[in-house]
Amino acid sequence: MWVNLLQESYAQLYELLGEDLTKQVYDLYRGRQISFPMRLYDHKKVAAQIVEEYNGHNLPELTRKYGYSQRWVRQILQQAKQKK
Repeated sequence: MWVNLLQESYAQLYELLGEDLTKQVYDLYRGRQISFPMRLYDHKKVAAQIVEEYNGHNLPELTRKYGYSQRWVRQILQQAKQKK
């Protein structure tokens, strides 16, 4: 692969992933516009996980672990409580 000829986006991928994975990304996504969400994890799945992990005393730990505000986590827990 001629690294010095790559488009900037592909050059960055090459630096990060190496040649084989960059080619796979190119083959899979070429010609598409891709935008990545600000958050890595799906908020609905995180909400379900928080409900599962909540023990009545670990609200601050869960907010730090998943990067959401205490207000949001409390809302999720309240909604889950109402559904029961």
